[in-house]
Amino acid sequence: MLRTLLVLAWLAVPGMAPAQSIVIETTPLTDLPQGGPPQISAQQGERGTGVVLRALDKVSGATTDLELTAGISGEMFGLEVGLTECRYPAGNPAGDAFAYLVIREIGQEQGVAFTGWMVASSPALSALDHARYDVWVLRCINS
Repeated sequence: MLRTLLVLAWLAVPGMAPAQSIVIETTPLTDLPQGGPPQISAQQGERGTGVVLRALDKVSGATTDLELTAGISGEMFGLEVGLTECRYPAGNPAGDAFAYLVIREIGQEQGVAFTGWMVASSPALSALDHARYDVWVLRCINS
């Protein structure tokens, strides 16, 4: 939003050239590594069979939880969320979970909105950057 305000302010200055459009490239889901998520060296932990996520609609204030199994995607509000892998500290599945997620906005041709590791204890460390929705990891599940 700040970037938009700066461009609009720049356009309003007399005598300056008009702004050029900025193209942001995204990585299509098909271009991700074939072997799954990148290997993580620190805090390997154990693998869970799924994850529990929570999403917030910032406009309505509504929240929803979603349980996903690895390799499956689900829908939360206007987002399609896919889980590749969930890990947790050894012997503590309710502990500090971290999950490799691929998030797309439904109905948008722009590609992936987020792809990467999301950490339960530090959701802002690697967060979905979306104007309307927030998604974060709660815990891994084993079943």
